[in-house]
Amino acid sequence: MNLKSAPMKYALTLFAALLLAPLAALHADEATSSTTRDDAVWLQQKGMLIFQDKFDRQLEGNGMKAIGNGWESATADRAPDVKQADLDRGILKINSDGKAAGHGVHIHHDAGFADGGTTLRFRFPGLNKGETFTVGHVDREMKGVHAGHLCYAILSQNSIMLRDNKTGISDEKLRARRAEFLDRKEKLPADLDALLQTKEKTVPWKADNEWHDLTLAFEGDEMRLSIDGKLVVAHRSEGFAHPSKRWLSFSAANTVWLADVKIWKIK
Repeated sequence: MNLKSAPMKYALTLFAALLLAPLAALHADEATSSTTRDDAVWLQQKGMLIFQDKFDRQLEGNGMKAIGNGWESATADRAPDVKQADLDRGILKINSDGKAAGHGVHIHHDAGFADGGTTLRFRFPGLNKGETFTVGHVDREMKGVHAGHLCYAILSQNSIMLRDNKTGISDEKLRARRAEFLDRKEKLPADLDALLQTKEKTVPWKADNEWHDLTLAFEGDEMRLSIDGKLVVAHRSEGFAHPSKRWLSFSAANTVWLADVKIWKIK
């Protein structure tokens, strides 16, 4: 080895390391930012609280606006004699009766953000078999998408799914094509099935009857769901980047209890 060239090689190596270190650190931050951070803290630090409800009031009747504080129950008027929502000591108790209403309960509130999310507490009370909870967003002003369904997180007893409805099963063209095969009880064509599979992600999860903290966060085309401060599932799909998550929406198969709902806007 040429001793005269050794210092030069060392200097070049050191220079390259110093040059690349910030870039490597940036990529490391990007890699860990959405997978290891606590999204509830991220929303609090980066976002603006645009809505909060502690449900600390009495229910005002049994109609569409009975929950109060800007909430609407889209199915309440379909079954006026059935109480599908109640307020009890700071808890919104949902009891969906799809048979009476002709549709599962659908409760929504104005939101309106591109990046941001929702924090809340939830509990499956164990009053019915197969309790589920669906939380997501709707934009009824959007054309070409059935009922404005944007995206949902669906919590069942054994799994959690994130689904991009906007560019998946609620896209009117895809919905019509899919319906042809479903009506005939036929298997979906391979290309359609493969496309729709890219629009959702399901992971195993075991439900219980305890209270849990839930965070649903959106950042660009990524949707993430955390429970008790730990990321459970994340998925990327173009529909998640919709510029206005206009309504926050809740639905359930039968019973679920909710408390301390907060909506955060980052942009």
